Amino acid sequence: MVIRVGLVGTGYAARVRAEALIADERADLLTVAGREFERTGDFANRYGLRPMEDWARLVNEATIDLVVVATVSALHGCVVEAALRAGKHVVVEYPLSLDLTQAKQLLALAKARGLLLHVEHIELLGGLHRAMRSHLTKVGVPYYVNYRTLNPQHPAPMKWTYREDLFGFPFCGALSRVHRLTNLLGSVEAVECSTQRVWNEETKPFLKNIVSSGRLLFECGVVAEVTYGKGEQLWVGRRDVEIQGSLGALTFVRNDGLVTTAAGTESIRVAPRKGLFVQDTENVLAHLTEGSPLYVSAAESVYALSVGDALRQASETGQRVAVGSTAEDVPESVVND
Repeated sequence: MVIRVGLVGTGYAARVRAEALIADERADLLTVAGREFERTGDFANRYGLRPMEDWARLVNEATIDLVVVATVSALHGCVVEAALRAGKHVVVEYPLSLDLTQAKQLLALAKARGLLLHVEHIELLGGLHRAMRSHLTKVGVPYYVNYRTLNPQHPAPMKWTYREDLFGFPFCGALSRVHRLTNLLGSVEAVECSTQRVWNEETKPFLKNIVSSGRLLFECGVVAEVTYGKGEQLWVGRRDVEIQGSLGALTFVRNDGLVTTAAGTESIRVAPRKGLFVQDTENVLAHLTEGSPLYVSAAESVYALSVGDALRQASETGQRVAVGSTAEDVPESVVND
């Protein structure tokens, strides 16, 4: 069985998706549509594809079985909906949508139509997450987490990731920060958040700098502080995670990990972050052709988005926002546990 694929997007994620699909004999990548037709043509020539003027035409192509959505976040929801209504399976880079209500509706639509809706979360396949999960029991009962991602850029680039209308609120557009924690720790009871923005007045709506700091109160009792920032008013880059528990602590600074307990400190090997889009693509194709399980569910992604959206509300109101959980909202891994 060969899956015929159409690709929406021409950026980095689209390129690595194209290369993974072309290399896999279970897939036949046929066509591509981007936001700018000239760039779409260049992309199509590079990979031997048929360029299409717009994604709306692509998702309705009778020759397509699967649509891979790798365009700007603001378009995810409408492209996914159109593809599902056209009877196509869908793979989409996170977030599924910038609108939580729409994301939930898309989840229900895919289920009703019997179609695959897979939201990519390659951080769950990466060495850092696997190391965190495999060593978590060594710290006993976790009670505190600090997770920071700070990216100085001088000057801030005029890219879509620096436009909130295209990228979304930081903890929705950069949903992996929240999803990593909900995957490890389960459901969130409530959140608090503050966000500082600095606009580029000459090139508005582009941002010069943004820092968002949230506090997640998990139902299991863990308090997690999460900070995401990028731009030209940051001077020291950070990518670190700290997990404190009753018997010890885990600390990761980039790809250097340590576990500290009463017995001492030992280093943790973290596998390099390579080939994750290929792993994700192979997992999807195996699911479609052989029925093998996926490594993550769309429901789990939508739950993480509900936490990200609560952080957005908390940032706007300055108030603590309850998240709560129901049997259909919590991650499947939590339900199964």
